[in-house]
Amino acid sequence: MVSELCPVYAPFFGAMGCTAAIVFTCFGAAYGTAKSGVGIVASGVLRPDLIVKNVIPVVMAGIVGIYGLVVSVLISSGLKQELPLYTGFIQLGAGLSVGLAGLAAGFAIGIVGDAGVRGSAQQPRLFVGMILILIFAEVLGLYGLIVALLMNAKASADVVCA
Repeated sequence: MVSELCPVYAPFFGAMGCTAAIVFTCFGAAYGTAKSGVGIVASGVLRPDLIVKNVIPVVMAGIVGIYGLVVSVLISSGLKQELPLYTGFIQLGAGLSVGLAGLAAGFAIGIVGDAGVRGSAQQPRLFVGMILILIFAEVLGLYGLIVALLMNAKASADVVCA
């Protein structure tokens, strides 16, 4: 039964939120991995003994992708054919929240990881500073995850199709 509160196109917004969550976080994770990987390879020419230690930015970039996966799975579990428009919009907002925050975090991790591993190959005391900056960059994605989880929890609260 289609009503003003539950139009047939409402699930589209939820599906787009699910898509945005995984696509944007994966873009960020891919950029962070690629940019940091280039720095690791370049610094590995000078100091091959530091390659394993300098993989930390790549791991942190991969975690950003996991944030998007978690939210995408949670949103997709709430999708159904008869969906309130409110729920679809909240799911879209949740997906965009984690997706765009993950994109920003991935960019930050990639840039800091690239410069950090190159710099720590020349001056090992820079390693701790690089890790601290990477943690602050990763937290940006975590903020998006927290907001998305809170939004998704409210997506189906007190809303019914009648």
